[in-house]
Order: sequence, then C-alpha cells, then structure tokens
Amino acid sequence: GKLIFVGPESWTLFGSRLGASVGVFLWPVVFVTTDLVNEYFGRSGVRRLTYLTIGMIAYAFVAVTVAGIPAAAPFSGVDDGAFNQVFRQSRWIIAGSIAAFAFSQLVDVAVFHLLRRKTGKARLWMRSTGSTVVSQVIDSVVVLYIGLAISNGWSFRQFAVVAVPNYLIKLVIAFAMTPVIYAVHRMVESYLGHENAERIAEEAAAAS
Repeated sequence: GKLIFVGPESWTLFGSRLGASVGVFLWPVVFVTTDLVNEYFGRSGVRRLTYLTIGMIAYAFVAVTVAGIPAAAPFSGVDDGAFNQVFRQSRWIIAGSIAAFAFSQLVDVAVFHLLRRKTGKARLWMRSTGSTVVSQVIDSVVVLYIGLAISNGWSFRQFAVVAVPNYLIKLVIAFAMTPVIYAVHRMVESYLGHENAERIAEEAAAAS
C-alpha cells in the first residue's frame, strides 16, 4: 500500500517521521455506512454486511493471484516485475483487510449496542464515535501488521510510526464526521418517517 508522510518533519515517533497509508483517507464512507447499518439493522445487518465484504475482498485476492500466473506479453505496458511489485504485495493487504474487517466489525457492533442500551436512542454521537474508538485500534493494528509489516519486514518502530498516525487520523475523522452522521440520520428519518425510523432502530437494538 502507498504510504505518505503526515504532518511537518518535526512530528516524529521513536525518532522517525510519522506516516500513514493513503487508504485511511477513504475511511469516512466506511464510518458512516457502518453507523447506519448498526443503527437500523443491528447485529444481524452488520453480520450480513461483513460476510458480503469478506466475499468481495476474497474475490479480489483470487483475481490478483490468477492474473499474476500468465507471463506478461513483450509489448505489454506493465511487465511482470512491476505487476508483482504492486499487486502481489496487495495480496498481503487483502489478507490483512479480511482479518481486520471481520474482527473489528464484531467489536464495533458489540460496543455500539452496549452504549445504545446504556443511553437509549439519545447520544447518537457517543455510540457512533465510542464504538469507533475501540474497534479501530484492532483494525489499524491488524491490517497494517498483516498487510505491510510482515510482507515488508518492518521493525516495531517502522510499524508504530504508521499504525499510530493511522489510528489518530481515524479518530479525528470520526469526530469531524459527527455532524454528517446526524445529517444522514435526519435524511433517513425524512425518507422513512420519524416514527417508522425510530421503530426500526428500536427493533434492531432489541434484537442485538
């Protein structure tokens, strides 16, 4: 996966400049989607979404593996070396993504509905962000360790200077997306009707 430096050069950890994977910046869509599925479909909805996503990621693993078997034609714009450098490494990322997504989603839904039982339908921001604070520790560590640290032979320091910023960026995004979460929920209620949306959410919470 492509890594970039984040923050000024003075921001360091263990003497190394902080970095992050570019995939972390696509995470807001996952955050909003997971929150909506948790709220209106509960544990069973998250489970179905998780199975579907794992299936799609697994298909990508098979596709990349099969595509790398035939030798590149001499006139191909991409030779075998370039293909393997990018896509063969991505198989580790795919494997890490499957493990991280499955584990973190189970934790996310458990924390989400634990907080919902404690607070009721109020404090949407707490259950949305609170579940993220816990689950993304797992996601950030697992996906980077399997996807990049193992395949590239990273030291603990190299792993830490990417994993820590990745997690912190996700937290910042989660807090920044709070108004968006409320806006999306208002759109859902507007579409379904307030009473119907509330009933669906309560049924999802009771079943979880």
